[in-house]
Amino acid sequence: MAVQWALICHGLITLIVVVSFLCGQWPIFQGTPISSIHRFITFGAYQYFLKFVGAVFGDKGTNSILSVEYYCCDRPNPILQIIYLAILGSTYCIIVKTSFQYIPGYYLSGVHRYTSLLAVAIGILLFLLTSFSDPGTVTVDNVSQYLSVYPYDNVIYTKKECTTCKLPKPARSKHCSICNRCVARFDHHCGWMNNCIGERNTRYFLAFLLWHFLLCMYAAVGIGLVLAGRLKELKIVYILTVYYGVENSFRSLAPHIIQWLLGSYNTQILLMVFLAIVSLLLAGFFAYHAKLCLTNTTTNETFKWQDYISWQKKLHEARASSAALKASINGMNGERKPRENKCKSFFKRSPLENTEACVKNNVYDKGFLHNLYEVIFPVRLRASYSHTKSKSG
Repeated sequence: MAVQWALICHGLITLIVVVSFLCGQWPIFQGTPISSIHRFITFGAYQYFLKFVGAVFGDKGTNSILSVEYYCCDRPNPILQIIYLAILGSTYCIIVKTSFQYIPGYYLSGVHRYTSLLAVAIGILLFLLTSFSDPGTVTVDNVSQYLSVYPYDNVIYTKKECTTCKLPKPARSKHCSICNRCVARFDHHCGWMNNCIGERNTRYFLAFLLWHFLLCMYAAVGIGLVLAGRLKELKIVYILTVYYGVENSFRSLAPHIIQWLLGSYNTQILLMVFLAIVSLLLAGFFAYHAKLCLTNTTTNETFKWQDYISWQKKLHEARASSAALKASINGMNGERKPRENKCKSFFKRSPLENTEACVKNNVYDKGFLHNLYEVIFPVRLRASYSHTKSKSG
């Protein structure tokens, strides 16, 4: 029984750590232990580690760690790409070793031996396409086309020059400090891909997220069907009810079946839980980016709008406070007004509540069908773009 409890605890700890690391910043987790664990994993643990290295090895050790950090976080490097391939390869190898011996089985045919390999190969292909395709680098040759395609909204994008590339900066573009280039319709720099996600490879990135969600679900369900098939083939329910006198009901059988599964197939159970958790996280990431694409917004623009709206709200509140203070001073200096009814004053709105609402006006949102078309068929791959380019040349 100790082994089963150890496996359950391991699964719960893994779930908490993964959710805390990836989702700890979400508003729903603010002020919860998940948020605290996220801060410790992403910042606190590293700071304690730096202090420990500094105390043991001095400045030399700290500088060595900081140089490694600079290479890993601020320069293009394949570390996360290697980790991705290692996770995918080792997971597939463990599934082959532990579960393929039961395929074909009661619920799965032998074809799944080959479809699973094909599914993994497609996942790697999408990974390579996203990693090594041009995200939409802004160059001297194409900057004029990007300037005409994406007009400035004069809110979050204004006419300016990139101080690094010394080129006019098209609207929706951003200079990536890691890749050291300006990227059109910049979304974010993805460490897992070692590449920026921009105008030309957003479609591959979305396909990668969706396919890997389906791949994880396929693997989790497949392992579940393998275990269900073993349960049927070995006649576990029949043995428990006939030989051990267990009542033939879900409530009575469930604890015994779970104990048997954890004792006999603990590796498959752990894999299934891991794949289910990863699939849910991938579903969340895909849903977020799909929503951005359907509204023709990028992750970079989301942060820009948040900063702009926050600044506008503070500005309006400051103006309202100033007006209220001015009115109060004028009231003290002028004639005394008749006393206001207590009931009226209780329900009277505060001047701060009368501030104008800050509205996000996304001029690039032209309806979800057009937005989707723009993601699937990037501007630089359209015939109209080539025609415009030849005319300008």
